[in-house]
Formats: sequence, structure tokens, C-alpha cells
Amino acid sequence: MKESTEVKMRAEAQIAERVRTLVYRYPALAPLGAEIRGACELLVTAFEAGRKLLVCGNGGSAADADHIVGELMKSFVLRRALAPELREKLVGQDTEMGARMAESLQQGLPAIALTQAHSLISAFANDADPALIYAQQVLGYGAAGDVFWGISTSGNAKNVVHAAVAARALGLKVIGMTGEGGGALAKFCDVRLAVPERETYKVQELHLPIYHAICLAVEASIFS
Repeated sequence: MKESTEVKMRAEAQIAERVRTLVYRYPALAPLGAEIRGACELLVTAFEAGRKLLVCGNGGSAADADHIVGELMKSFVLRRALAPELREKLVGQDTEMGARMAESLQQGLPAIALTQAHSLISAFANDADPALIYAQQVLGYGAAGDVFWGISTSGNAKNVVHAAVAARALGLKVIGMTGEGGGALAKFCDVRLAVPERETYKVQELHLPIYHAICLAVEASIFS
């Protein structure tokens, strides 16, 4: 119990430090400090329980979804060496190849960008309903305890909102990252990151430092 409490306290300290740094650099985000900490805590809890993140958006927000996955599935700023047990198992499969793999591979945090299933997306959009291209994937990948992160600058992207509805129905926690007001997505969020801008490019300019701070905080909480 003592060890668990100490780990939790270290994680909270890492998250708080990243949020302080973010707000110092981007004062406009100060009102979102508690929500950003909440998003970090949701993700740390999920990853430590062996759960995963599903993330999506459209256009520039789709690129942001891919970017988030890139920061989580490999080392961001910290070294993520494999556990000794896994290194031994790799070497046990093939001494030379396994040793090389053990040295180069990194621990990843399981995250899936729903934007990348191009054949599935086009098939479902053509055969069923284009508004449900992400919801269908949430139903296929999602499970209670996972986290869904929907990105929409307006908060009204139908495919993102429908995916959030599916996520809530399955017992996933929902992070919504939007512009001012939150749009239709706000209703379905456990944590709402609604930046104080309305123009698309200005919203996106504030989304990037938020998700960088979140990924940094989560990595530090788990791998420090």
C-alpha cells in the first residue's frame, strides 16, 4: 500500500509540473489546468491497468490524432528500455537478432489512431453510414476501462461525436478536445479540453501544446 501511495504521489507531481510549465508558456490555457490534469490522470490510470487509448479527428485534427499516437507508442523524451524479462525472451528466440531487438525496441503505451484504417473507413462509409466510421472502430477495439480521445475544433464533427457516444455506451472514459464551448461533443465528455478560441487554426495552435504536455506528463508518470 505504501509503495502504491508513493507511486501515485510521484505521478501527481509529474503531472502538476507539466501543467505548470504549459500554463507558464501559454497563459491562455490557465483556466484549463484542472481539466488537463484530469486528462493526464485518466490516461495514466488506463495505461497502468493495461488498457488502451483510441483517438480520432478530421483534417488537421486527424493529423493531431496520429501525432498523439506517435508520442505514446515510442519514447517521447524519456528512455523506455524493455523489461529484463522481455529482453531475455527475445534473446532466447534468437541470440543475435534478439539482442539487437532488445536494444532497439522501446516500451510503448497502447494507442490506436482510428484515422488510419483507410480500407475499413472507405468500405463502411460506402456500405453503411459515413458518420459512423469512427464509432464502428470504437465498437471493434474498445472495452470498459479504455479511453477515447475525440478531437474536433468545433466540437460538432458528427463522426467524432458518434464515436464518443459509442465509447460511453461501452464504458470507456472520454476526453474531448475542442474549441470554445465544446459543441455537441461536450455532453459526452468525462474531461473537456475546450480551448478559448473559435477559429479553426487558432484552436489547433492551442491543441498541440496541450497534447504534448499530456503525453510528457503521462510518460514521466509511468516511466520515470
